Amino acid sequence: MALYEFEGRCPTLVDQERCYIAPGTHLIGDVHLGVDSSVWFGAQLRGDNEPLIIGDGSNVQENCVFHTDPGCPLTIGTNTTIGHGVILHGCTIGSNVIIGMGAIIMNRSIIPDNSIVGAGSLITEDKQFDEGHLIIGRPAKAVRPLNDEEIIGIAKSAQSYIERGQRFKKSC
Repeated sequence: MALYEFEGRCPTLVDQERCYIAPGTHLIGDVHLGVDSSVWFGAQLRGDNEPLIIGDGSNVQENCVFHTDPGCPLTIGTNTTIGHGVILHGCTIGSNVIIGMGAIIMNRSIIPDNSIVGAGSLITEDKQFDEGHLIIGRPAKAVRPLNDEEIIGIAKSAQSYIERGQRFKKSC
């Protein structure tokens, strides 16, 4: 794990004892990690232009790349799962969301609460969607509302990574 100050801005962890940051991860500049959040091996989070905020209980899996542009902060809500290899660029991700592996989400796009973005999806700039939908494709579209079981599954995914992060913290 490497934490880098950039132009006087440093990464912050709300509660270092309750966050897990894997080796090989880089947090640069104005990056904020909430309680019970985790950032996994190889992830690169760069808050050099605007704040980059990861909410409580959210997880950023291996090899993700996050960046901000001037005027485009990056915010992730609570209990959200960001899958392996996702690229997020100056966007807003709500709470209780899954972003599938390899998805790309561009500046000023908004993914609302209780949503799933399918693996490999591309969300171009300035896109917004209704809450509680499955969003898939290149370019992505909302294809249907999520059912109750799927929304519960999103919360279970986030909880499993909270627990996994604590296991890794004790073991590694």
